Amino acid sequence: MQFLILAAGKPALGYAREGVELYLNRLKPFGKAELKLVRDGSSKDVSERLLAASEGCLRIAMDERGELWTTEKLVKLARNWQMRSVRRIAFLIGASDGHTEKLRSRCDHILALSKFTLQHELALVVLLEQLYRCHTILAGTPYHR
Repeated sequence: MQFLILAAGKPALGYAREGVELYLNRLKPFGKAELKLVRDGSSKDVSERLLAASEGCLRIAMDERGELWTTEKLVKLARNWQMRSVRRIAFLIGASDGHTEKLRSRCDHILALSKFTLQHELALVVLLEQLYRCHTILAGTPYHR
């Protein structure tokens, strides 16, 4: 099982670049997470690029209107995906003006990281940290404590 994180545009803010680099490096030993950036643009254009890049994956749209999951729920779902032999799970982070309804309707899950509206670069860092935490729990290492 591999996590594919698809995000619009390169992180421009220093803290986001540092956070993305930190968690991608921490995820490397697990070998199960990949970040791909799609060209930024309008909500419609970015949503189309995200859908194309996530073809064949279980899709999770990151959207403030989505469900609020706990880390434990993410781990439980990841174990379930492993048992069902789901090969790729794509997390879709859109442009600053969000996803289209078409994209949301074609996703398996819609996930909110918070009830707050988060700047998309911050959402990327938070998501990567949670994926790292999930991997450490699955591997039985102590980071999550």
